[in-house]
Amino acid sequence: MKRGPGEGQSSVDGETARSLFDRGEGLTYNDFNILPGRISFSLDEVDLSTQITQRIRLRNPLSSSPMDTVTESKLAIYLALQGGIGFIHYNNAIEDQVREVRKVKRFENGFITEPRVLGPNNTIADIDRIREKEGFSGIPITEDGTLRSRLIGIVTNRDIDFEPNRNRPLREVMVTDLITAKEGVSLVEANRILRESKKGKLPIVDDASRLVSLVSRTDLKKNRDFPEASKDERKQLRVGAAVSTKEAERERIAALVEAGVDILVIDSAQGDSIYQTATLELIKTHYPQVDVLAGNVVTQTQCEHLIQAGADGIRVGMGPGSICITQETMAVGRAQATAVYRAALYCRDRGVPVVADGGISSIGFLVKALAIGADAVMMGSLFAGTQEAPGEYFYKDGVRVKKYRGMASVEAFERGGAKRYLVDDQTIKVAQGVSGLVVDKGSVLNLVPYILQGLKQALQDIGVRSLQELHEALDSDRLLFELRSHSAQREGGVHGLFSYQEPVLEVRESTS
Repeated sequence: MKRGPGEGQSSVDGETARSLFDRGEGLTYNDFNILPGRISFSLDEVDLSTQITQRIRLRNPLSSSPMDTVTESKLAIYLALQGGIGFIHYNNAIEDQVREVRKVKRFENGFITEPRVLGPNNTIADIDRIREKEGFSGIPITEDGTLRSRLIGIVTNRDIDFEPNRNRPLREVMVTDLITAKEGVSLVEANRILRESKKGKLPIVDDASRLVSLVSRTDLKKNRDFPEASKDERKQLRVGAAVSTKEAERERIAALVEAGVDILVIDSAQGDSIYQTATLELIKTHYPQVDVLAGNVVTQTQCEHLIQAGADGIRVGMGPGSICITQETMAVGRAQATAVYRAALYCRDRGVPVVADGGISSIGFLVKALAIGADAVMMGSLFAGTQEAPGEYFYKDGVRVKKYRGMASVEAFERGGAKRYLVDDQTIKVAQGVSGLVVDKGSVLNLVPYILQGLKQALQDIGVRSLQELHEALDSDRLLFELRSHSAQREGGVHGLFSYQEPVLEVRESTS
């Protein structure tokens, strides 16, 4: 006689997250899959907005790691324009980090406060080098080639495109009949002047005709073309910055707050320490208006300590990054999926968002991090190698690459990264990271839409319309999972082919 599904066998496919992670084994993102649900809505209905801290909401869950080969102002700007947020690294002098934060905060105002300038004796070749390195060529010309000196001309593409002699001095090709605006002009008025003059650049000068800033038609278009941008109450782009737990960091913290930083991330490899608690309490006491992302942690007890000290968000991950060898070197850490699930389970009951940091090498891993409770993800390797990441491209074995290194690598230690590991004052430093190379990924203006489209499709496959609904399904045990054997992992990837090509990103052209 045939048995029904309820007679002696389970009537439910898969298992709950609770069952999956209660086995006591450390699981990575690759160890399980999410079972599909029913599709009853279009991709346009999927909402990716989320909280990265208790007070700050983003249009999507993407953030970039505060690593010196990943996040400076350029990447932070273009990530924020698309609804995420970047965290500026601290492997630099205080004034350098503050300058990067200010570039992000001032960008949305439409005023470029530190434009590239040249002098009349510079040549067209100098502009060629700037264009090749930084992608723009509308350059103001000042008397001595520095900002805050008298503006005497401007050179744009149309002035030099067909000039055969690239050593020709700029004084011979620059436009001197300039349309400018006075310091203090509003963005609305600047926009009107640009529109009526049909110019690409509008220099802003003071009463002595010294260059103060620049307004670009391209940047105004970006503001128009990115309605999902992460903005604060003053309509400026949001940005985060890293600080350490060292006593000397008090000056850095104060300077970053004055610069307008939205989130401070206390960047420690092992975040459950008396040093982090003291730093967290200091920030919340003196600068309560600034949110703090604390970590890194991997256990519920660690989360408890940081939440009690005032953390507005918890950063989870110890050793899962592609360039991190903490688990191998120190034998301390936790498998990332288990760490994220356990931390999120504890933090969600207390209303504190969790940011999964590390181990995100694909859209699928991003989906899994969110499905097991993360509110947002922090990524290094996925953004390293983009045009907006720090560093120069070069060729290795015919492949265009950029350097990418862990903040615990020997190279990063030499620049100051050791303070993340509380060893910057030690004679002997044990590296917990490596340096490597990553391939050219193009612009984040193309990469981010590709990632977000994949994330939306994944949520549609799961049968949920939003990240909130995804977490509700997780909490109510409606979201089901299945472990993957080694053969299942092989089956789920490319196999059985003589050769194949990696898929090419199918993305819209950026409007910038």
